[in-house]
Amino acid sequence: MDQQALADIANGLYAVSLEDFIAARSAAAKQAAGQDKELGAAVKGLPKPSVAAWAVNMLALHQPDVLGGLAELGSRMRDAQAALDATALRELGRERRARLSAAVDTARSVAGERGRTISEAMAADVEETLKALTADEGAAAAVRSGRLLKTLSADGVSAADLEGAVAVPGALPKHTATARPVHTAAKTRPAAPENKQRTTTERTSPPKGTKPRLEAVRQTPRPASPPALERAKAALAEAQEAAAEAAHAAQELQDKADETRTEVAELLRETVNLRARLKAAEQQLDRSRKSLAAVEAEAKQAVRAAEKAGRTAMLAEERVLRLSDRET
Repeated sequence: MDQQALADIANGLYAVSLEDFIAARSAAAKQAAGQDKELGAAVKGLPKPSVAAWAVNMLALHQPDVLGGLAELGSRMRDAQAALDATALRELGRERRARLSAAVDTARSVAGERGRTISEAMAADVEETLKALTADEGAAAAVRSGRLLKTLSADGVSAADLEGAVAVPGALPKHTATARPVHTAAKTRPAAPENKQRTTTERTSPPKGTKPRLEAVRQTPRPASPPALERAKAALAEAQEAAAEAAHAAQELQDKADETRTEVAELLRETVNLRARLKAAEQQLDRSRKSLAAVEAEAKQAVRAAEKAGRTAMLAEERVLRLSDRET
């Protein structure tokens, strides 16, 4: 089956609103099956994305420059990690926090224009996915495809888990490597040729007593090499960045808690006022009902009195007429 043909159909499906996805998929599968039954079955099996993944797809479709900027930032961060540049990593970490915040706001706006509100929890998932884009090249390709199915996570050390994360993964652009973690330079180095030579020499060395075995143990340890120091600095920069991000997230949550607390207090005051107004309205309603009953009773009496007065007037008029006839 042609993966690109499936990807082209998927691109159109993942561009529609979530409410229309199922109907659009059914229609696309029926149309594709008319030409290729296998393609139609593949289209029918395309999963519906989560809300957060859909929001990221809308960002990829309608604001691709935002994702492009984050991908470029991620490339610079990986270069700084490879160079063990602690200063650059701190600066890039600050830039990433600012860009991620702006990107999440843009995703909210794009989703809102299409009738979908992004909650705080969904916004956090969107931010985590965009952060993965900056940390892992595979995640970047998945996010920028516009066919994301679920949110992603990557810490810059281990690669993002892309299993089931994107529709038609075979049509994704190939990338040469995943994110280069800060600790890459600290991996165990292969043994140098002289180590092999030394092993051979030891195997053919004279019997015990010719050279003390404790001599190698008693050798003075080597001082830390500059690369080790640089690796430590880079690790420190990463830890500081993580601490700063955690502090920033904690502050945002604290601010949100303060805002929510204020909102709750205002709603409580409004509730008290509404209850007081409701009680006053109920009392006024009771008084109005009693007044209405009294007025209706008086109205009935007035109607009966008017009817009685009318009959009396009619009788008086008839008496006048009779008396007038006698005199004539």
